[in-house]
Amino acid sequence: MTAHDRLYHIGFGRHDLGDNPPRIALLSGDPERARLIAHTALSNARTLSEHRGLHSYVGTLPNGAPLLSATSGMGAPSLSIVVNELVQVGIRTIIRVGTSGSIQAHIPPGSIVISSAALCRQGAADDIAPREFPAAADPFVTVALAEAARAAGIEHYVGVTASVDTFYEGQERTESANPHLLRWLRGITDEYRRLNVLNYEMEAGTLFKMGLVYGFAAGCVCGIVAQRTAGEAIVLEQKAVAVERAIAVAVRAAMTLAVGVQ
Repeated sequence: MTAHDRLYHIGFGRHDLGDNPPRIALLSGDPERARLIAHTALSNARTLSEHRGLHSYVGTLPNGAPLLSATSGMGAPSLSIVVNELVQVGIRTIIRVGTSGSIQAHIPPGSIVISSAALCRQGAADDIAPREFPAAADPFVTVALAEAARAAGIEHYVGVTASVDTFYEGQERTESANPHLLRWLRGITDEYRRLNVLNYEMEAGTLFKMGLVYGFAAGCVCGIVAQRTAGEAIVLEQKAVAVERAIAVAVRAAMTLAVGVQ
């Protein structure tokens, strides 16, 4: 295996995945979450790369199926690079395992949201397909995630996510270094709430468009770590349980889906 066989950003290639390469990847923005998945949910986990902080691991699910746990970095531009290269090494199903802020009063911190589609306000996605092109999750992945949550007894909600490019301004946060939002962003959270959008996050819309254009199955499950009807801050005491639940649902869904993608 030579360095020339490895993808420039993720730091590994097809041959690094072994004789039984994974076709499913769980993709986390946080490299620590990717590591947590690898070392708590997988057997025989090994590190593929830590290049550029994009930590990637491969191992075996409890049902014997191989799985890749990888890091996307924060935001859609970084995710778009990683996803493109994961598809190049043979990945055919990608589930984003993220964190998110609820914008609906009935969705509490500690629960999870499974995104069936995204309101996609992302520049990276505009390079993949026209703005009016749908940002929809693969229906089979979405059902697998919902069934996994139901079977585990985890409080979950399925619906439309708002995928935006910025954490502060784009999600109408004013308690930051820039309290002066552009006029078109003022009141946008209330507008989305009335449209029955469930939550804010920063990657799913671009992932979904890439899935439809590239021909892979995409899904997203996020642990809810903020309740935007109550305030702007992350509810830190609920973060660990929200992440744990999102991981558990993604892993269980991956085991179900692995049967059809090998």
